[in-house]
Amino acid sequence: MRIGLFGGTFDPPHAAHRAACLLAMRRLGLDRVWWLVTPGNPLKDTRGLAPLAERVAAAKALAHHPRIDVSDFEAQLGTAYTYETISYLRQRCSDVHFVWIMGADNLRSFHRWQRWRGIAELVPIVIVDRLGPSLYATGSAAAHALARYRLPETAARTLAEHKPPAWIYLHGLKSPLSSTALRAARALRR
Repeated sequence: MRIGLFGGTFDPPHAAHRAACLLAMRRLGLDRVWWLVTPGNPLKDTRGLAPLAERVAAAKALAHHPRIDVSDFEAQLGTAYTYETISYLRQRCSDVHFVWIMGADNLRSFHRWQRWRGIAELVPIVIVDRLGPSLYATGSAAAHALARYRLPETAARTLAEHKPPAWIYLHGLKSPLSSTALRAARALRR
């Protein structure tokens, strides 16, 4: 079983989240994608964050796909960091090939995540192209530190079976949508 893990606050979820997961699912041959709606991002100001139950419900409504599962698993587990979540899943689901899915915007700040190198050592990572962030993401500190583990995009179908660290940059999705921009627009309407 190949499962993509896609974490975030999803405040709000948007069509680019779904499109990124569908692209990864297709190109990597994933059986499922799990959206992990986090209680809050430790690197961001969470004041004004919509309630978790509301974000989970909105993500489920948007995902609406038989192979995308949306959950508040991190809140149930009580983990605050991606490394903890992935470690837990790897221990309990040793027969599953997990892949971490993230947008190019997150690659830019990945080196600020707690135990980011540990995450790269736990699971292969797929970076999904984004309009704008793609121009600088591959120049980030994490991209440079992990450069020797980058696989060509043509190897996407085999990424899930690669021993980490391993990562691929997927091109093709150029959505300008961003939760940050959508929240700002929502705030202006109030």
